[in-house]
Amino acid sequence: MAFISGNISPSFTRPLFCGILANTLLSTVPGVSGAGPSPEKTLLTPVLDAELIATGNVTSYPFKPNTPTGCPTPSTITRAMLSLCGLPPFFINAGLRHTPTVPCYDLYGQVGEDPRTQDAVPNVQALFGYGESLGRFFSRACDLLVVAECVPGGTTTALCVLRALGYDAAVSSSFIENPVSIKEKICSQALARITSDAITDPLDIVRYTGDPMMPVAAGMITTYTGNLLLAGGTQMLSVAALAKALGKKPPAVVTTSYVRDDPTANVMHLADRIGSPVYYVDPGFGDLGHPGLARYCIGEVKEGFGAGGAMYLAHLMGHSEAVIREKILSAARACS
Repeated sequence: MAFISGNISPSFTRPLFCGILANTLLSTVPGVSGAGPSPEKTLLTPVLDAELIATGNVTSYPFKPNTPTGCPTPSTITRAMLSLCGLPPFFINAGLRHTPTVPCYDLYGQVGEDPRTQDAVPNVQALFGYGESLGRFFSRACDLLVVAECVPGGTTTALCVLRALGYDAAVSSSFIENPVSIKEKICSQALARITSDAITDPLDIVRYTGDPMMPVAAGMITTYTGNLLLAGGTQMLSVAALAKALGKKPPAVVTTSYVRDDPTANVMHLADRIGSPVYYVDPGFGDLGHPGLARYCIGEVKEGFGAGGAMYLAHLMGHSEAVIREKILSAARACS
């Protein structure tokens, strides 16, 4: 299989990788998210992943950047790619429980609440406005903007928002066994509130059942004038769908083949319905001789913190498949 599906080939001279950090309390529901050693500690994951990407190490908390089965986290891959490209990351705090340990552009957001019982993003309008301001800023700062996210539990909020926007969505998971029944039950309860209150406005839908990352990313799409790529899987497809509902052309999404091949998600169908071009990176982790990376091929982790987009950015910047794979392998070995 080819390393890259399709070829965007945008013209650019000033690329920038931006990561939006946020929490949703849905990640603390047992069984929803695998992005942490326990449900409560998933609230730490964005801070620790940002620290790893920015510095190459996690020093603020006793944390090894591997899953319990030895699978390197996506932030390890993203760190390797940004290091290869010589690009510093730009982090945005859209709403975190814990204070970041690396420099972040702070939007003074709140942690996403549980959409089953209350509004998930009560300050959605403010976050969208901040996103618009950031889009105008990035228009002056770069001509290729790769937007990633780190929101544990975010595939569940993505499911809720996509369904509320009218899409027959099935979303991916960092688990090998997707907890579909748990997500469906949460989604059903959240959508009942939307139906009861006759909510149809796109940003109100996010207010009821989204997470803080979504309005920020959508606001950036609204005002950014350069080439923009959304780096992620079904979470970023929910952002593309939100942008479309707000009257904007859905941007391209870049993810991994492991998300595309998830039999419990309908990524390609969703992308077609939304009208968002999707490009896939197949890093061939099964051929690298690293048992942890090979677990991506059986459906563990699959994607996260813009790993697919970071690999694609490295490709766009002229690095060969062999160099990209070797850099990832070296980073994974260093974490073992």
